[in-house]
Parts: sequence; structure tokens; C-alpha cells
Amino acid sequence: MAEQAEAEKPVVDAIREAIIRGEFVPNQRLVEADLSAQFDASRANIRIALLELTNEGLVERVQNRGARVRAVSLEEAIEISEVRMVVEGLCAEKAAERISEEEIRELQALGEAMRKAVASGDVVGYSGLNQELHRRVREISGQHTAGQVLERLRAQSVRHQFRLAMRPGRPSVSLPEHLAIIDAICAHDGAAASAAVRTHLSSVIGALRESEQA
Repeated sequence: MAEQAEAEKPVVDAIREAIIRGEFVPNQRLVEADLSAQFDASRANIRIALLELTNEGLVERVQNRGARVRAVSLEEAIEISEVRMVVEGLCAEKAAERISEEEIRELQALGEAMRKAVASGDVVGYSGLNQELHRRVREISGQHTAGQVLERLRAQSVRHQFRLAMRPGRPSVSLPEHLAIIDAICAHDGAAASAAVRTHLSSVIGALRESEQA
């Protein structure tokens, strides 16, 4: 059984990453035979992978039609951000307690890279650094369960987050929010770090709501 789990894992990861990257679009059918050929995997392992991704909320099963990429509504993306406020706030607080001198230098370097990306208009680069910052805060916190929850939520809402990041002027708004998170964590101020995360994600929620009205 353990060997079967190991065999299917790369297939799950590959399909998950393809969905996150947008190679499979919302509501697109996921045909087992096609996936088997694309990812060089057995139909049985594809079936197991799709079941796992269904449990993660990335795929849904439709009666008599098989599996398809689940479309996450804007309202659901807002709910996800509200949950992230609580869980990422916890991670930021714990990261502030645990962060080492080396990790402080790493986060400060990330902040400087984010400043340069915004100044040069590198929106795609900034988006990648944004994801890297959130990932490192999770890792530094040592909150493995919270990290798993956040990774699943991120995967579900990644399309909305990417579109938001591409909006003109958005990086200039979120940069100081991210820098405030970095400063508080590096100062070992857990309360300020948690508050900075909540401020940032409140801003994200506001921008998502504005995008619906646009």
C-alpha cells in the first residue's frame, strides 16, 4: 500500500501544479485516458490522483460526466482570504517568536527584492516574490498543520490571486503591507506581525470585492 502511495504521488503533484499554473482551466473536463497519456501514468493512479485532488477542492466529480477542474467563485475566494487572515496571522506570530538571525537577513533580502521589482515594474517577478514570502513565513513558523491548510487554500484561490496581482497599481499597494509583515517578524513582535497579516489580507479582500464591481 505504501509503495502504491509513493507511485501515485508524483502524478498528484503534476496534475495539481498543472491546475495551479492554469494549464487546465475552470470547468475543463479531466479525462482519465488523456491524463494517463500526458503524465505517463496508469489509469488506476490517475483515478487515485483525481480523488485526492477532489478532497483538496481542486477537482469535482460530475454525475455521468466524470471529473473536471472546480471553478472557485469570487465569493469563495473572499471566504478563503478570511480564513487565511486567521491562520496566516498565527503563522506570522509564531515566525516572530522563532526566527533566527539568518532567517531575518533572508526576509529582509526578500523585502528588498520586492521593492526593486515594484520600482522596475516587474509585476510577474513581484508576484513570485510575494508567494515566496508567504511560503517562508509559514516555514519559519514551524506550524506544519497550518502550513498544509494554507497550501491547500492557496491552490484553490491562486487564479484570483494572480489576476489581482496583475491589476495596475496593486503591487504598490501591497508592497508596504508585505514590508510591515517582514519588519514585525524580524523585530520578534508577534502581535504586530499578526496584525500586519490581517491588514494585508483585509486589503486583498477589499481589492477582490472591487474587482467584482469593475
